[in-house]
Parts: sequence; C-alpha cells; structure tokens
Amino acid sequence: MDKLRIKISIADRVYPLTIEPKQEEGLRKAAKKIEAMIKQFEQSYAVRDKQDVLAMCALQFAAQTEQKDIEAAGDMQEAEEKLRSLNELLQQHLAS
Repeated sequence: MDKLRIKISIADRVYPLTIEPKQEEGLRKAAKKIEAMIKQFEQSYAVRDKQDVLAMCALQFAAQTEQKDIEAAGDMQEAEEKLRSLNELLQQHLAS
C-alpha cells in the first residue's frame, strides 16, 4: 500500500507527515480537536505561550485516555464478577 503525504497544522505550525491512508481521517480529526482545545484554553485562561497551551492540551488528552482505561477496567471487573456468579449458579443447578 502506498504511503500518503499530508500536512497537519497545529498551533500555527505545519507538520508534514507520511502515513498510511487509513490513518488520515484520525489524524485530521485529532488535529481539529487539538486546535479547538487550544482556542478554548487561550480564551478561558488568557494563556499566550503556545508551549503552555500545548502542554495543557496534552494533559487533557492523556487524562481522558487514562479515565477511559480506568472505566474500562472497572467494567471488565464487573463483567467478570457477573460471569463468576452465573457460573456458580449453573454449577449449583447442574449438581442438583
């Protein structure tokens, strides 16, 4: 499969990338989200330094990812507990 050359703009800088075509949509959506978050931080906190704004964006995205992982782990544990209970009920039923 041929690689695709694209340019992504973030915080007034252009980043040329060579990617798999299937990655393009995700990268463009991510760049849009970053740009929107930059604008929000600049308006809400009167932050002028792009480095600070980018650090705040990175923290926000990392926190969202971590929270999803925590929630997914909790969901998995809950599902395992339900499966164990179901298994015990089945074992009791089969033993009778």
